[in-house]
Amino acid sequence: MGKIIKFGEEVDGYAIPVLNEREIRAAAGILFLATFISLMLILFKGNFLPIKYVITFFFLDFIIRVFINPKFSPTLILGRLVVRNQNPEYVGAMQKKFAWIIGLVLSGTMFVFFIIVNAYSPITGIICLICLLFLFFESAFGICLGCLVYKLFYREKAQYCPGEVCDRKSKQAIQKTSGAQLLIVLLFIGSIFLAVYLLNDTLKEQPYDLFGIFGPPPSK
Repeated sequence: MGKIIKFGEEVDGYAIPVLNEREIRAAAGILFLATFISLMLILFKGNFLPIKYVITFFFLDFIIRVFINPKFSPTLILGRLVVRNQNPEYVGAMQKKFAWIIGLVLSGTMFVFFIIVNAYSPITGIICLICLLFLFFESAFGICLGCLVYKLFYREKAQYCPGEVCDRKSKQAIQKTSGAQLLIVLLFIGSIFLAVYLLNDTLKEQPYDLFGIFGPPPSK
């Protein structure tokens, strides 16, 4: 029974239970995509059915992660299959468990509102955006926002963080950002606003079907 209900894996060379960050990021990407598509269907179609399925699955998945064993989480299994050819990147299990408890609370709250009460409000919208933010940072940047909160509640230092951010060290040359690079970013952002101002009338013109497959072009 102890082999079934546990949190984290024992790996040689690591003093504490760990998890594979690569499959966690893959699973976060899967959940982000499903949640984002469901949110778009609400915004543009008024269709709440997909988000109800996503929330239910989301909630059950996090129950399995936190209370049973992450290795039996469906999304983590899918993530493991996706990144099976990549070398694992081990991270401490405890800070991940804390982050997933936050996810469990958020998804549980959404489950109560959407499935049990069958109602939406600004609260559900805010929670949905928070979930998307957490999932996006995890999948795109490898930054566990919930793990950052971990040190505010626990005195012991988190170990084996993604990218070794737990260990203070000087940045390598390839990690440093020069003033010229920051200027390029600012100029790039400025060019976007300038393009919107100068080209908006031109670009908002509806494109036409080049090969006429879907009918003749609209009359002007």
